[in-house]
Amino acid sequence: MSDTALPPIFDADFQHHFHDLLEWRRDVRHFKTDPLPHGMLEELLDVANLAPSVGLSQPWRFVIVDSPERRTAITSNFEQENAAALGDYEGEKAKTYASLKLSGLHDAPVQLAVFCDPDPDQGAGLGRRTMPETLAYSCTMAIHTLWLYARTKGLGLGWVSILTPDFINQALDVPENWQFIGYFCLGYPQQNDNVPELQRRGWENRHAPEILRR
Repeated sequence: MSDTALPPIFDADFQHHFHDLLEWRRDVRHFKTDPLPHGMLEELLDVANLAPSVGLSQPWRFVIVDSPERRTAITSNFEQENAAALGDYEGEKAKTYASLKLSGLHDAPVQLAVFCDPDPDQGAGLGRRTMPETLAYSCTMAIHTLWLYARTKGLGLGWVSILTPDFINQALDVPENWQFIGYFCLGYPQQNDNVPELQRRGWENRHAPEILRR
């Protein structure tokens, strides 16, 4: 970008639409099997790469998972851990948990994992001496950027968190020191809603933020 470039004007109409985007972003588990248009995934990842990062380190590492064998292994790990997680609940909460669809692994056309390089050369360590975890936070910012841009394209993203990190590193054959951040399903949602599914299903409600003043 040129040093003389003028910033765009984010007027009231844009602000309104941006608020709608935030409200209608969902963690999607119910996907259509339709493939993404050619080049769409690459476009999404290019936009995710615009996310802020500590020291401009860009520590995120994207792994697109196309192999049926690797997908099967990851799905098996999810099913095993999901069954174990069910044992943490009792009564009605257990019944509700058992009824929830907590991944789109069988349907989503795209699966990708996000890892964090814990010591990238890029950025020369700036800003992370006392808080190295800001590298992982930066990766989460890239995920959120991807999530929002995917929604503008009519796509949904689903975070599959019920997985064993060490197993994922092994299953995807990535460097041992990479930190697993998240595994994601991406595709066209079966439906859109501005209310989180967990709220619709009676698991939890969204609450106002907790704010302190000092």
